[in-house]
Amino acid sequence: MTVDKPKGPTARDPRLIWPATLFALALGSLGGAVFYRLDLPLAWMLGAMVIVTIAALVRAPVHLPLRLRTVMLAVIGVMLGSSFSPEILDKAGEWVISLTCLVPYLLIATGLCYAYFRAVARYSPVTSFFAGVPGGLSEMVFVGTAMGGDTRAISLAHAARILLVVSVIPVWFQIAAPYDPVLSAPPDRTHLADLSWQDMLILTGCAVAGVVAARRLRLPAAPLLGPMVFSAVVHLAGLTGSVPPVEAVAIAQIVLGTAIGCRFAGTATAVVLKAIVLALGALVILLTVAVCFSLGLALVTGLSFDALLLAYAPGGLAEMTLIALSKNIDPAFVSAHHVIRIALLVTLAPFLVRMVLSDAINGR
Repeated sequence: MTVDKPKGPTARDPRLIWPATLFALALGSLGGAVFYRLDLPLAWMLGAMVIVTIAALVRAPVHLPLRLRTVMLAVIGVMLGSSFSPEILDKAGEWVISLTCLVPYLLIATGLCYAYFRAVARYSPVTSFFAGVPGGLSEMVFVGTAMGGDTRAISLAHAARILLVVSVIPVWFQIAAPYDPVLSAPPDRTHLADLSWQDMLILTGCAVAGVVAARRLRLPAAPLLGPMVFSAVVHLAGLTGSVPPVEAVAIAQIVLGTAIGCRFAGTATAVVLKAIVLALGALVILLTVAVCFSLGLALVTGLSFDALLLAYAPGGLAEMTLIALSKNIDPAFVSAHHVIRIALLVTLAPFLVRMVLSDAINGR
């Protein structure tokens, strides 16, 4: 099976890649600035995501190189790692029940979404499975394609779901408990001018070494997970107390929001809109299951419902933990659950598909 190649002007003429990239980032910056001025939640990422998605739907030449997104994910990873403190180690034992419950949550959520995509979208069994799994986009597209799924259908299902969940969750928290959207950074905000060269060197080293090590170990979400682990280690060890400056965090949000919008570039508007409608149904299922688990676990464990909801929300690791950071809702707790969720899915999904859908894979 061949993997769909990117469409649009950037695919036809490589000379247009950088103009299209600069145009997309300019649009993303404009959208972020507008949302920031309007005091909207997670302004820099949401604003970039909305305006670039619209541009992609009207076939404007927007593009974002994967390497640029990787760099920004590393920045977010270092920022997440800086939220780990020695006190977190004392609380880690309280997470055992909620981490364990990720397994039944994933089985129930995936089963319901599989049935939904089979009945409504009429996708093949393998495509329905990987379109409905609440896992990382890149990981599920890669594994799903390797197992015979429809690459474009899986990719659009996940991209549309992330688009919707990143739009819905911050608005929900804004309504439930309004917050200051200033750059969506941790309370102890640091500006670029405040960093010493030693701290800058340590944080940069965490980003570079983290990406290299995670990729060599073939870890899921390597550009984010590696820097997060390295940053957590140096912060827990007391080697630095600094966090990435707010300017870098804002730029990272703009790039991530732009990247979400650019995923729809080169795809027919009708196809994208159909994917969004289908994703809306899947999102209702996934959020319902997430809310039920979060309410139950909050009652049983005494953990914060808000933290549990972000930990179980069917969004991307970077996006959900950014919301946790902007709301100051235990980002270490949220990121730990999303990392475990992705690891479980990457590990278990192929085995589940082979056990449950063996006939479909073998063409019978």
